[in-house]
Amino acid sequence: MRWMLRSKIHRATVTEARLDYEGSITIDADLIDRSGMLVGERVTVAVIETGARFETYVLPGERGSGIIALNGAAARLASVGDKVIIMGYELTDSPISAKVILVDSSNRIAKELTYRCRKYARIRTEGPAGTPANLLTPSS
Repeated sequence: MRWMLRSKIHRATVTEARLDYEGSITIDADLIDRSGMLVGERVTVAVIETGARFETYVLPGERGSGIIALNGAAARLASVGDKVIIMGYELTDSPISAKVILVDSSNRIAKELTYRCRKYARIRTEGPAGTPANLLTPSS
């Protein structure tokens, strides 16, 4: 079993940072639904401006509001206006495809993607005459 990326909201803008609140991240319910995340799900949040990463859980925000609110201690890790990547994972025995939502500066869906997982096998680490070669190649 391994952890695989299942859902991602990419470059969301933090709209609120609420220190005096129980810990979590509040996400517009439309984004939760479209990304395939679940209320209460553990997610990893990466702050683009600082490189900080932390884990928390998802709470639903008002549908269509564009809210991305960091609550509790997480509110100290990013500021309003910062960009974040929110990632949900699944523990699985087999490859899965990840649903990816790219949002605009108002946290509205700009594009939807699917990352398709493929199995890869290692190949040689050096090419002819010592030149670098790709380390990974699709397996059959």
